Amino acid sequence: MSTHPLAVAGRRVALAGAGALTATLALAAPAAAHVEVEADTPQALAEDVTLTFLSEAESDSAGFTELRVVLPEGIAPEDVTLDEAPKGWKFRATNDGYTVGGPALKAGVDGEHKVTVRQLPDAKEIAFKTVETYSDGKISRWIELPTGGEDSEQPAPVLELKAAAPGAKPADPGPSSSPSQSETPSPTPSAAEPSAEAAGSKPDAKAAEDEEGGSAGLVIGGAVVALAVLGGGAWWLVKRRAAASES
Repeated sequence: MSTHPLAVAGRRVALAGAGALTATLALAAPAAAHVEVEADTPQALAEDVTLTFLSEAESDSAGFTELRVVLPEGIAPEDVTLDEAPKGWKFRATNDGYTVGGPALKAGVDGEHKVTVRQLPDAKEIAFKTVETYSDGKISRWIELPTGGEDSEQPAPVLELKAAAPGAKPADPGPSSSPSQSETPSPTPSAAEPSAEAAGSKPDAKAAEDEEGGSAGLVIGGAVVALAVLGGGAWWLVKRRAAASES
């Protein structure tokens, strides 16, 4: 009996194992949830601009309770007002931005809100560092700024701006005011101050990376063992049938 069909079968088993390993690696990849920002008038020095923020939910068991946004240079907290937010959510200005939060959204529901900015700065692009808080206490920090064209693991939402219209000028600074809170405070605890978040983000990001790397290593190791077992079984089957045919 020829061993050619058995060799073909062995190759098929190996290919199947390789496919399983590839699928395992794909499943081990981190989630691609992030924050996006859009503007109805994405132009430098544009006035009364509506910004829409969309935070993609990345938890299957908890919902958003608060979103904290750090404003870029050129936009003051007192120059931002809330347009739309989830039902029951309130707006509160902070020293370097604002928070909007309230009753927890359902798990898997994206957090979307809109604000109006008095005037955009004269820049090519502006970033809005964002910190998300879930009802189970989990915090996601999208605060990394683009550097050298490299992709970030936790990128801050960036808004690209067109050049200012001819004759456009910076508006006169509005009256400064201390951070104020809406009449009904957010029923959920606020995230830490963004400056502290940014300062502590690297260790947290490193810990998350190590944890994800360890989990991925276990998964990949299991897949490699399974692949080895499949390959060994195929080799043993080929040898056994070859010996039987010779006898």
